[in-house]
Formats: sequence, structure tokens, C-alpha cells
Amino acid sequence: MLIEVFKSKIHRVRVTESDLNYIGSITIDEDLLEASGIIVGERVYIVNVNNGERFDTYAIKGKRKSGEICLNGPAARRVQKNDIIIIMSFAQMTPEEAKTFQPKIIFPDEKTNLLT
Repeated sequence: MLIEVFKSKIHRVRVTESDLNYIGSITIDEDLLEASGIIVGERVYIVNVNNGERFDTYAIKGKRKSGEICLNGPAARRVQKNDIIIIMSFAQMTPEEAKTFQPKIIFPDEKTNLLT
């Protein structure tokens, strides 16, 4: 049996832009992806702190050290520029693996979205 376990979190980053006409996804600064362990193409869950919206999409790589957090496609309707969001991912593993697994949680600067 596999269970779904919390794997990664980018805690409280600011939306830098939204692009309704893009195909879809969330663009995330490459430094944040690496630090959090989120893989390009991985399903991520977004929580908008400003309005309570919760939705999922997939991650794409943004420019390193840019602080870019851009919601693309239909997800752009769930946020506004400067909203604060939390980005999370989960992984499937056995209960035995889950007992010792340690998630990666990062806390970027909320104004710049850069790691300090």
C-alpha cells in the first residue's frame, strides 16, 4: 500500500505576475525549485493566502535568482499580482518510508521571493 505524504513546501512567496494566455502551470524561480526539491513538471498544490483559493497545477522552471512566481493559464484567474501563496507537493510512499521521510520546507524572503 502507498500513502500520499507531504514532500515539499515553498512557504509564502509573492505572485510576481499572471499570464492568462499561457498554456498553463506555475513558473517558479529555479533556485526555489532546487531548494524545495520540486521537480519541473511535478504536480503542485497552491494555497492563496489572500483569498483562500486552493488549486493544483504543475511546475515549470523560471529564471534563476529572478524571484519569479507566475501563474499561467486558467490558474491566473485564482490569483492577483502581489498575492501571497504557499506552494506544496506530495509524494507516494509506503507507510514505512513515510515514518522516516523528512519534507523540504523553504522560507524565501516574502518581498523578493529570494532565498536569504
